[in-house]
Amino acid sequence: MTDTAKSNAIKLRSNFDIGSSFWAVRRAQWRAMGMTDEDMEKPKIAVINTSSDLAICFNHLDAVATVVKDAIRGAGGLPFEVRTAAPSDFIHSAGNAGKYILPSRDLITNDIEVQVEGAQLDAMVCLVSCDKTGPGQLMAAARLNIPTIFVICGYQASGHIGDEHVDIEDVFLGAGHHAMKAITLERLREISENAIGSSGVCSGMGTANSMHTVCEALGMTLPGHAPVRAYGPKMLIQAADAGKRIVEMVWENLCPRDILTEAAFENAVRSVFAVSGSINTVKHLQAIAAEAGTDIDVYGMFEKLMDTAPVLVAVRPNGTTSIEDFEDGGGARAILKQLGDLARLEARSVAGGTLGDLLANYTPPTDTVKSAKAPLSDKPAIVIVRGNLAPETAIIKLGLRYDRVMKVSGPAICFETPIAAIEGLQHGKVKAGDVLVLRGLGVRGGPGMGMASRVVFAIEGAGLGEDVAVVTDGQLSGLVNKGLVVGEITPEAYDGGPLGLIADGDIITIDVDARRVDVALSEAEFAARRAALPPTKRSNQRGFLATYEEVVQPLSRGAILVRPE
Repeated sequence: MTDTAKSNAIKLRSNFDIGSSFWAVRRAQWRAMGMTDEDMEKPKIAVINTSSDLAICFNHLDAVATVVKDAIRGAGGLPFEVRTAAPSDFIHSAGNAGKYILPSRDLITNDIEVQVEGAQLDAMVCLVSCDKTGPGQLMAAARLNIPTIFVICGYQASGHIGDEHVDIEDVFLGAGHHAMKAITLERLREISENAIGSSGVCSGMGTANSMHTVCEALGMTLPGHAPVRAYGPKMLIQAADAGKRIVEMVWENLCPRDILTEAAFENAVRSVFAVSGSINTVKHLQAIAAEAGTDIDVYGMFEKLMDTAPVLVAVRPNGTTSIEDFEDGGGARAILKQLGDLARLEARSVAGGTLGDLLANYTPPTDTVKSAKAPLSDKPAIVIVRGNLAPETAIIKLGLRYDRVMKVSGPAICFETPIAAIEGLQHGKVKAGDVLVLRGLGVRGGPGMGMASRVVFAIEGAGLGEDVAVVTDGQLSGLVNKGLVVGEITPEAYDGGPLGLIADGDIITIDVDARRVDVALSEAEFAARRAALPPTKRSNQRGFLATYEEVVQPLSRGAILVRPE
């Protein structure tokens, strides 16, 4: 079928009525930009680019965008590069106590909506890089529901000091150790100077690589695309393949909501368990499900599936496997194959057909990814817990660490900010056996959800990693969480959650096997303390975070932005 015949069969929303005002003013601009009338009849495709000179996660994306645009033109489409915010946790958490990081996800979603929906473009190719770009782009794809495909833009090379492997995780952990004087400034400087060897996202199984795996497990990338070495030959070939495929998807009218079904989300959840992925994937998947207009309860899905959730690969820092070995062993595609009967093979893919079709004749090239019948572990790497301290939900990331104590009880010692907690550690206020409470970091309490991981790493640096547990309504690093840490407790303290009612000395119990986190307080005592609280005051934020505070929903809804009822 010719492009003209296809256009007659499927009316492109971007082709305005000839002679109309929209047609005339757009034509005037585009003709001045060198486009022909024939060009303007083609599928008009946004190439979503988060290029930025601020962070190494993004500084290679302009070249990737060029490859994608060339492929789109070659396939008969008309590409338009569209820029969005480009947040990096390690760069953009410096300002406002890190409160811009999670909100930046939704800023990306809205950036895309404004430009793609406003211009009535026909499809999108999303260049996926750092932690918040993939989730924000997936949310936009689910919201706009126009043909969309994802290009995985790769992980950075890590480094060495002599024969010692070092990566960005070691820098983050090293900073916590330095805060407690466990390592020297010279050692921290040496790690920092050698940790990163190329463009791309963090090389461990943090949020970025976890979300890259999720993109493929959801069916939103072509098979075999995640993970991939940043800006290597394979990645550029994959980018070109995606550029070609998106034009076909336009004519097929294959849209995200055709793909983002319950089966797709189940495959994504199982893949997160299988790679011992970041706990941040939970709220991101919930947000994507909400934007897709589904009633899928992702938290409930994690809770339901964790009893049959084998770990199939242990990429650093979960184990000793490198991200390169995971890629060479088949990556996300191998995970989906090795899940066997646990995978939902009826799920659809941007490649066309079903997951079953794509896996039918596939065999992983190495044994890096184990079979679900003989896994590395048959215990869940992520555990959803509840209790009177977390009536809605909370999360513990365990990975393969089931050789440690799974139940602890101890007196609370409470802090309202990460800085205060680190100072408490430095002055010896936190002792072995304590349960450190860090609160006021939730999505509204921030607003924007503060990062609790630097406190966790400082505890490790103080030599208390095995002896001090943490409970927090804050966000945790997708890379690694040392010790027994209960994160993202909801309801958060700001919204009147029990965490905000805890006092120093209250006995908190964390029981992983029972999947509970509780404090030894009666309902009457909770009620009395709640009644004594002063009225909640809005923060003194201005600008974007002030708006975010007013409209952000709880984590149970993915922390999406919805107008209050």
